[in-house]
Amino acid sequence: MEISFASKRVCVTGAGQGIGRALVKKLLACGAQVVAISRTRSFLDSLQQECAGCPLTVISADLSDWQTAQSAACQAGDVDCLVNCAATAILNPFLDIQPEDFDRSFNANVKSIIAVSQVVVEGMLKRQTGGAIVNISSQASQAALADHTVYCGTKGAVDMVTRVMALELGPCNIRVNAVNPTVVMTAMGRIGWSDPEKAGPMLTKIPLGRFAEVEEVVNTIVFLLSDQASMINGVTLPVDGGFLAT
Repeated sequence: MEISFASKRVCVTGAGQGIGRALVKKLLACGAQVVAISRTRSFLDSLQQECAGCPLTVISADLSDWQTAQSAACQAGDVDCLVNCAATAILNPFLDIQPEDFDRSFNANVKSIIAVSQVVVEGMLKRQTGGAIVNISSQASQAALADHTVYCGTKGAVDMVTRVMALELGPCNIRVNAVNPTVVMTAMGRIGWSDPEKAGPMLTKIPLGRFAEVEEVVNTIVFLLSDQASMINGVTLPVDGGFLAT
């Protein structure tokens, strides 16, 4: 199945590294014009260097601030597809959670999705072109994980925000879905989960016996954005090797 985004403009938040960065490259390879948003300017500079000659626009912005997020989305201009990939992970035992942990996590993981999507959707409605949005959630939205109280809470919120967006925007031909990965072997993921003592207990809960590769998550996102998924709306799709099935 060949997927093309020729003549499509796609905005990706959290595009500086990890899944977001790999997704930008994949979308460019599929013919899309891409707007990449990241808080860290140096990541965007190196991404531009790696993608020299490609139709790539970069915007540096901290999306955890509502006004900044909406301003960045306005800078992005008219887009046909949006991927809300920006997020943070602040992990603490339940009794050690601080108010600032809660605020930072929900601002980055949930509020940013709403702020950016509002601007993008307003443009889609004005143009009456429809569109597709994918929010990056996690298996942590549906499974309790130690030290993940706030993170699990944010991803549970992402799932429900996704469903309500799908309900309200579906009649306007705007599809909204979420992707819920397990541990992903990004550069940081490989460092964080290289210890067998840490990885072992998680791997035993995954029937396929391994963590997800970045490309496996990226390919899922690309499919959901594409016209091949034209009847898929409001799903929270695990990319977890069966973790949530056990």
